[in-house]
Amino acid sequence: MKIREIMTRDVQTVRSDDSIRHAAKLMDELNVGILPVCDGRTLVGVLTDRDITIRATSAGLTPDRCTVADVMTANPRYCYEDDPVGSVTELMAGQQIRRVPVVDRNDRLSGIVSLGDLATDAKNDRAVGDALERISTPSRPDRD
Repeated sequence: MKIREIMTRDVQTVRSDDSIRHAAKLMDELNVGILPVCDGRTLVGVLTDRDITIRATSAGLTPDRCTVADVMTANPRYCYEDDPVGSVTELMAGQQIRRVPVVDRNDRLSGIVSLGDLATDAKNDRAVGDALERISTPSRPDRD
């Protein structure tokens, strides 16, 4: 099974010069915790609710003045729409990430795949369960 068969299509995106207030409002309206950051249809980063909370709010950045580029994760992990589900599950488990942008072979955003997509649509329940366990294993605190 290929990721294109289970991914969520037509995802909303933000631009890197959008304010984090705009992005947060969009996340709230869509009830999502991640937004791909695109230049046109080209993926340049991802913004998560955690990025807004940890990188912006904890630093006291003003939501109307702080841009998505200031707090987004640039050069995020992604997969191709023709990648096998198993390899994407391994990527997610190895990196402990719950959502992965999906691009086509021209590097244009075509969707996003989440643990929820894997859990509801993937045929190999054992692989999904193993991935969920590995993704959810507590990581060590980042204490630099």
